[in-house]
Amino acid sequence: MGSNEKTAQGTSDRGRRHFFRRGHDVTSAESSVERAVPPGMRIAGAWSWRLLVIGAVLAVFVYLIIQLRLIVIPVFVAVLVAALLVPLVEMLRRHRWPRWLAITVSMLVMLVVVAGLLYLAIFQIRSEYGHLKEQSMTAYDDFRSWLTTGPLGLSQGQIEQYLADLGKALQQDSQVLISGALSIGSTLGHVLAGLLIALFATLFILIDGRAIWMWIVRIFPRRARAAIDGAGQAGWNTLRSFVKVQILVASIDAIGIGLGAFFLQLPLVIPIAVLVFLGSFIPVVGAVLTGALAVFIALIYNGWVAALIMLGVVLLVQQIEGHILQPLIMGSAVKVHPLAVVLVVAAGSMLAGIPGALFAVPLAAVLNVMVSYISSGEWRAHPVGAYDARNPQLWQTVPRPGRMPHK
Repeated sequence: MGSNEKTAQGTSDRGRRHFFRRGHDVTSAESSVERAVPPGMRIAGAWSWRLLVIGAVLAVFVYLIIQLRLIVIPVFVAVLVAALLVPLVEMLRRHRWPRWLAITVSMLVMLVVVAGLLYLAIFQIRSEYGHLKEQSMTAYDDFRSWLTTGPLGLSQGQIEQYLADLGKALQQDSQVLISGALSIGSTLGHVLAGLLIALFATLFILIDGRAIWMWIVRIFPRRARAAIDGAGQAGWNTLRSFVKVQILVASIDAIGIGLGAFFLQLPLVIPIAVLVFLGSFIPVVGAVLTGALAVFIALIYNGWVAALIMLGVVLLVQQIEGHILQPLIMGSAVKVHPLAVVLVVAAGSMLAGIPGALFAVPLAAVLNVMVSYISSGEWRAHPVGAYDARNPQLWQTVPRPGRMPHK
């Protein structure tokens, strides 16, 4: 071997030794830095970036739901209504009714009940319109008299001046009122479109809900399908229990407050009961607000004594709901602590208003059951292959490879 080759080989050996020594020094420096960081800090750092990623994904998901609320809200309503109607459809099916007839009858029963409640409320408002107008004028005159003879001690001139200022402010803000009226018209259009979407979604969930769910399950990886399917079925059973129990709780609230208004001879008894029934679907908050409306009507039309009695009736009904119905019936159905109910209702109302408060508790209950099911590991006993060979029917609009449709 020549001197040049020996010199080159020596240089290469020294370069390799220098490279590995530098790598060893870098590795040693990194290991020393890791040793300098306490283990608790390393674990906290690992948890922190993972939690940040999960929080970012959840934030994007919530943002998309809020942006698509005109579609998401009707679909959520359809899921709740379908959870209520499925037992009726199954009962009719057990009595050998055809599937299409059982679904049609169930939908018609729901529409008739809702339309009947609205008709009763509107009919009573129309029948008592004259009496309501007279009582409203009397209450207005009594209120003006109280402003002058009460602790405020206002004069008639001051009251007239305040009313004139209010009328002038309304005239100056007429453009705002016009834009508000246009906004109300747009909102009514959105409500009508949402009702149609909810009806169609309910119909298709009742017709082909299982196929829709299996299509969703097949989106996930094969190893996760058993867990997703089992968690979804557990969440669906919880949602069905929630809807049935919530119907019972809302009926008890409406009957209790409605009977109180009836015995006090208040006007609009049926509209008050209907509002209480609908408001009770927002746990804790809804019945309180609608009960406050009943107290206000009693104050306006029957005076302080009737208002205090009505307030006592509302508080009694709320105590029965909070200490008997919620812990015993609702707690066993949805397995959510009352404190968690209050917190999720508050969070839902802050994020999405009334729809957020309405869907907060069932969503929290379903997520709680689904997470508990997945963490329990019960799904491991389910065969994975059961989710692969099913035909998704109307949800598979793209033909499989090698199975093109005939022309």
